[in-house]
Amino acid sequence: MKHMTYTLLALLMLGAIAHPPSRSFAQQPARSIEIHARRFQFEPSEITLKKGEPVTLRLISDDVPHSLVVRDLKINQEIKKDHPAEITVTPESAGDYRGQCGRFCGSGHGKMKFTIHVTE
Repeated sequence: MKHMTYTLLALLMLGAIAHPPSRSFAQQPARSIEIHARRFQFEPSEITLKKGEPVTLRLISDDVPHSLVVRDLKINQEIKKDHPAEITVTPESAGDYRGQCGRFCGSGHGKMKFTIHVTE
């Protein structure tokens, strides 16, 4: 009987190793969204995120140096051509957050707007 108990215990332990419990939401890898910056726009110019969900923004400049600034989400990331940048953001409140290019990139610079919609 003692041998059977040890065998059962060993099988249970192997099962726990082979099928670990699912990870909680906070431990899940961040989803990634690719955003291209070019004179004088972001593509896409709007994205939607979920409150509390970590998301990695992969920023790519297609022409000259740019930056993405969304002050209320503490985003201020430089983007250089041929050097993608990544920033992970976890919004804490629902709402619409407006951003823009923070680096002068030419005559249409002021039109380079970006919006992040955060839902519950």
